[in-house]
Amino acid sequence: MIQRMKINKRTNYYMRSIKIALLLAVINICGYAQFRTHQNNAFSYGERLSFEVSYGFITAAEAFMTVSPSPFMYNNRETYEVNFDVNSRSSFDKIYKVRDNYKTFIDVQGIFPWRFEQHIRESDFKHDFEATFIQESLKVYTKVNYVEDKSHISPSEYVQDLISSFYYARTLDWKGKKDGDVVTVNYFYKDNFYPLDIRFEGRETVDVSAGEFKTFILRPMLKEGFTNKTSDIYIYLSDDERKIPVKVKMKIVIGALVAELTQYTGLNGPLDSKVGD
Repeated sequence: MIQRMKINKRTNYYMRSIKIALLLAVINICGYAQFRTHQNNAFSYGERLSFEVSYGFITAAEAFMTVSPSPFMYNNRETYEVNFDVNSRSSFDKIYKVRDNYKTFIDVQGIFPWRFEQHIRESDFKHDFEATFIQESLKVYTKVNYVEDKSHISPSEYVQDLISSFYYARTLDWKGKKDGDVVTVNYFYKDNFYPLDIRFEGRETVDVSAGEFKTFILRPMLKEGFTNKTSDIYIYLSDDERKIPVKVKMKIVIGALVAELTQYTGLNGPLDSKVGD
C-alpha cells in the first residue's frame, strides 16, 4: 500500500512537470507567433566589416560594423547585437578626436529593433542616447545621458532605429529596382518618428582596398541622423545576396567624407559581386 502511494506521488510529480513544460512551450511559441517573421539572407552572427574613412587625401578615421558572434537574448528572444564604431586615427586625434559608438539589438526572426544606443565622444563633446522599443504596445522609451527622458507612441508597427534600418534594407530585394525607385521604412531618432525614403540610384563597379565589386547605389533620405545634410549620403552595396556596404559617400558642409571597405570576415555566404573571384 505504501509502495503504491509512493508510485502515485511520483507519477503525479512527473505529470505536473510535463504539464508545466508543455505550458512553457506554448507560451514560448505564442510569444514568437506574436511578432512577424522576415527573411534574411544578407547577414548573420560574426559578420565584421572594416572601413577607412577619408576626407580628401587624408585618412581621418576607421570604422567597424560588427554583428555579435552568438545570439544576445533580449525579452526572451534571440537578437543580433550590432555595433557601429567610428574612431579617428591617432594622427588625427589632436585635430578632432572621435570615439563614437552606435549599438542596436535586432530581432533575429523579425529584423526589428528592441534597443538602440548612441554614445558620442567627439573632442570635448559627450552625448549618450538610448531608445527601448516595446514592440507589443508600439511604445518607445528614451534616455538622455542615462536619465529617463520621455515615452513615445509609434504610428506604425516595427519601426526601425538609425542602424537597424540599414540592416533591414540589406534584407530587401533590390534586383528589379530602377533608377529613382523608392522604398520607405519608418524609423525613430531622438524624439521623433520619420519616414525614411531609400532611393535607388543605379549600379556601378567600384574598386576599394578589399577588392573590386559590382554594386548598386542607395540614397537614404534621412530627415535626422548623422549630418546636417542628411539626404546627401550614398551607399554602395555589393550587388549580391550579402549586400555588404563597399563604399559610403557622405557630403558635409565643406567637401565629403568617404568610407571604403578594407576587410570583411564572417559573411553569411559568398560575395558573387566581387570581380575576379
